[in-house]
Amino acid sequence: MDFSSSSQYVVSQELATAVNAAVTLEKPLLLKGEPGTGKTRLAEELANALDTELLQWSIKSTTKAQQGLYEYDAVSRLRDSQLGSEKVHEISNYIRPGKLWQAFTAEKRPVLLIDEIDKADVEFPNDLLHELDQMAFHVYETGEQIKAEQRPIVLITSNNEKALPDAFLRRCFFHYIQFPDSDTLKAIVDVHFPDLHRDLLDTALALFFELRDVPGLKKKPSTSELLDWLRLLLVEDIDANELRKSREQGGLLPLSGALLKHEQDVERLAEYARIQRR
Repeated sequence: MDFSSSSQYVVSQELATAVNAAVTLEKPLLLKGEPGTGKTRLAEELANALDTELLQWSIKSTTKAQQGLYEYDAVSRLRDSQLGSEKVHEISNYIRPGKLWQAFTAEKRPVLLIDEIDKADVEFPNDLLHELDQMAFHVYETGEQIKAEQRPIVLITSNNEKALPDAFLRRCFFHYIQFPDSDTLKAIVDVHFPDLHRDLLDTALALFFELRDVPGLKKKPSTSELLDWLRLLLVEDIDANELRKSREQGGLLPLSGALLKHEQDVERLAEYARIQRR
């Protein structure tokens, strides 16, 4: 396998190498990095590159590992029994396959994305260890064994909200997505806005990196927020001169709500501007 950048998606050489290594080793690829650095988008592009299905399991604080395997709908079975339905005699009618089951039984090797695993409770990763190792699990209600015909390509993302268990980490190939440098960001922007004026791009990127360097920000603006900001600048027809003028005046950047997501960061930026002027 040789996953790399395309005309629609820019990926660093380090990240491409990590994807190829995880596929070769047949291990889950654990991706960490700032929110908005394209972890979820990577799974979409990988599935597109392989012309295969993407199965996305979005993890919440209430998600249990069992839900990825299957769920037994006992309530529906009870209701059907009260109504005298013939369905109740076949328990498999009430088994709902989860994302792992779907991935294991897919006709073509799919990409399985377990998105934001750190949102679940601390036991969640350990509860998946056996299934991810053996690529198989037992359905207790029916007695059947579900075993993968071919190992799905598994991507797991984390925003580092919780530490993951060592036993889980040992079974993954790990990659931390570094924030893109200026040249890589320009390449990413070119994919989304190929006709963007160079002066506006250079000025916007300089101000964007300057904003990220402000000490004490609760949340630094990310790549996705930069793209949103540039889209708004184009819609509002704000040029490079207007951006530079707003910077010289020491106020907030135009449409800064696309970049700053916390009131503390707005206050911190205003304080930082006052310090600089003094």
